[in-house]
Amino acid sequence: MNILVTGANGQLGNEMRVLAETYQQHQWLFTDVEELDICDEKAVKHCISEHKIDILVNCAAYTAVDKAEENPELCNKLNHLAPALLAEAAEKAGAALIHISTDYVFDGTAHLPYREEALPCPNSVYGITKWKGEQEVMKRCSRAMILRTAWLYSPFGNNFVKTMIRLGRERNNLGVVFDQIGTPTYAADLAQAILTAIQQGIQPGIYHFSNEGVCSWYDFTLAIHRIAGITTCHVRPLHSDEYPAKAPRPAYSVLDKSKIKQSYGITIPHWEESLVRCMERMK
Repeated sequence: MNILVTGANGQLGNEMRVLAETYQQHQWLFTDVEELDICDEKAVKHCISEHKIDILVNCAAYTAVDKAEENPELCNKLNHLAPALLAEAAEKAGAALIHISTDYVFDGTAHLPYREEALPCPNSVYGITKWKGEQEVMKRCSRAMILRTAWLYSPFGNNFVKTMIRLGRERNNLGVVFDQIGTPTYAADLAQAILTAIQQGIQPGIYHFSNEGVCSWYDFTLAIHRIAGITTCHVRPLHSDEYPAKAPRPAYSVLDKSKIKQSYGITIPHWEESLVRCMERMK
């Protein structure tokens, strides 16, 4: 199959590059904004037809949650309008589209893990634009699979794990919020789930994927420091209102993964197990 991965220089895109080495029976095309502007309708259609793309994996997004509040137009362009173009182009070419979305489509007021059929209720520019993008993708592409994920980290780019390791080594004290609950997701595990869907045949619809288990950002930080051997930094729990941010965060954004596990027969590792694997690679 001919597979196009957009946003290929991001965390997930880079993990897709790593996996592609193992799946060389497919023809891979990795693009980022330098090679393909996903907001350019003509360029998108030309790329998909020229390379006879069978599956498009859209890892591109505007993910700077706080900056999105100040740049709503750019955020909307990348997270809402561009996925609409990709979906339309995929449909015309008879290709399937795997589109990556987020837990931020929910407002985080639930107390049980969110299932796919839960009604989205985003309360940030980032979340609203991602939800609009989902709707466009589902409307325009009959072979679309939306994968919502959360708290993504990897050895690539900037992320929470790298920041906490750096701050833990630089500081004696660190405050981290304890009242936002979710599940970290190792980008390599998400990439493997995408490859499993491709290998088994894409079943259209919305799916949730994160690692197993539940924690707060505070718990996550303690685990990062323990695995990294950082003992000189005292981490104290903060309430969200003690750490002001421009965009509201979901207080509870645990995703129910039953659907993807049953549909594709996958086993998802616990977040701590995956964190250890990632940090081993980062060494």
